[in-house]
This record gives sequence, C-alpha cells and structure tokens, in this order.
Amino acid sequence: MAMSDLPGADYHLSVLPAEVTEWMQACEGKFIIDGTLGGGGHSETFLKAGASVLGVDRDPDALAYATKRLAPYGDRFQTWQGNFADLRENLEIRGVERANGMLLDLGVSSFQLDSFGRGFSFRGEGPLDMRMGPSCAFDAEHVVNDWSEADLLKILREFGEEPQARRIVAAILKRRAAGRIKTTTELAGCIEKEIGRHGKTHPATRTFQAIRMAVNDELGSLERMLDASIHLLKPGGRLLVITFHSLEDRLVKRFMQDRAKPFLDHPAWPEPRPNPEWYFRLPVRKAIAAGDQELRVNPRARSAKLRVAELLDTTKESV
Repeated sequence: MAMSDLPGADYHLSVLPAEVTEWMQACEGKFIIDGTLGGGGHSETFLKAGASVLGVDRDPDALAYATKRLAPYGDRFQTWQGNFADLRENLEIRGVERANGMLLDLGVSSFQLDSFGRGFSFRGEGPLDMRMGPSCAFDAEHVVNDWSEADLLKILREFGEEPQARRIVAAILKRRAAGRIKTTTELAGCIEKEIGRHGKTHPATRTFQAIRMAVNDELGSLERMLDASIHLLKPGGRLLVITFHSLEDRLVKRFMQDRAKPFLDHPAWPEPRPNPEWYFRLPVRKAIAAGDQELRVNPRARSAKLRVAELLDTTKESV
C-alpha cells in the first residue's frame, strides 16, 4: 500500500485511552513497548507524555501508517515488524533495554476489518486471507478448503465457541466438494444457507473469528507473549492487556492471578508453599471496562476489558 493510500485518523480508534493512560503512567524517561501498534493511537499518547516507544506490529500497512503519523517524535519512536510473541527471541531486538511498560491491545483493527481485501470481514467480498501479517504460515482459504473435518470442528468449538459447529462444518465440506471456497462472501453465504439468519448477529460471525484465530495463532501467541513479559519488563514495569472476547480474557486473567499469589495451597498439603512463579502484583484486581462516554463514541469498546499487572521489584534476573 502506498503512503497516499493510507487512511486518515480513523485508521483505528484506540479503546480505553483514558484508562490506558492512567494505568501505564507514561512519562519522560520511561520506555514502553506497544506490542500491537496498529494506527499508533496509544503510542502517540505515551510519546506525548515524554516516553520512548517501541511499536510492534505484524502488519506492514499499520507500521507504514504509524511511522508517518509519529515521525514528529523522532528517535523516541522506533518500530519492529513481527509477532509480539517473538520479541524476546528475535536477534534484532535482543539489545533493547527492559521496558517500564508494555501494552497489548488484542484483536483486529478497524482498518483491517474495513479492508475487504484482507478477508477479515464478510460485509464485503474479499479473498479468504485473514493474515495479520506476511509471516503467517497459511491463510484462511487453506483452513477452509484443506483442513480435515476434525480440525475444523476443533477450532469452531474451541476458538469460536460455536454451538452449531457440526452443522457448519458439514455445510463447508459439502460446499467445497463442488469446488474451492475462495471468498469471504462464499463462506458466509454457505453458512447462512445452512443455519439461517436469526437476530442481528450473522451466523458466520463465530466461524470467521475461529478461522482468524487459527490463521494467526492468536491464543498461542498471547500465551508466549505473557510468559515473555516477565523477561521484557523492568522490576516495577506494568503489563496492560486489552481483550475483546472471553477466551483471551480468561487466559490473561488466569496468567496474572496465578503469578500474583505469593503462596500456593492445596488440601493435601500441611501448609501453604511459596509460589515459584510469583512475579506480579495486581494494582487493580478486576477487569476495567469502557465508560458510557466512550461507548457513545466508539461502540467497539463495549466488549473491551483491560487488565493490569506490575512486575515485582524482587523478581530475579535469572527467571
């Protein structure tokens, strides 16, 4: 995509901006990793506060847009193209100092959803792609046309939490026997024909979510990034994660809560034992949701949940 084709300020409306600003506590002298750069909205807030930012994104279009948008901040803003889960291992950034804060704003950006050529949405016809970046090993067309019945059932049930998974998979198998399913509208139409349309939610919604999550290994990447955060943050550094559906939120909640317990207990033990994975404290224990004022401007924020953890000062360098 050429720079002249890049969208304007509506590339992606950042969710929970006030809450992220409050809990990240960005200021001059701090270094923050924005693991999901997108249009750069959150990063710009950190930069305005005086912090330095490393913006990470799989999507070269997002990096191109954010780089242009945030150019006035000079060398306080740097970028890296790749999966945030690979940050710790990548040779290019091993020399980067540990961060005072890290933000993960999960899910798909508004621009990706609105770019029908990316294949994330069935609101307009596009190729079955759904890759967040070129490093993905396969695209959605491969999943839909080449995966087995068992594998398709697995992702629809686990990633989509789709109660009609068996009927939908049967319809996909029948349809692809007549020829490859190549577009988003072909797949959505196949599902709607089988399930019917009831209410406002399209019957293909959960299926598209499941396929997208499989293509981009979203839960696997999130798990790896959460584990890596212990190594990427300085003691006292804060990890902020914004989720948009229950699977992600449960994973983040469990990770933070399990590593914020100084002791573990079990009915069979005579007394509690020290938790070898006690790395965090939780400045706020419950998920933070958007307020009414933001929801009036950005309905997408309705499903957003922000969770915050702070790396303990006592964390050992050898973890």
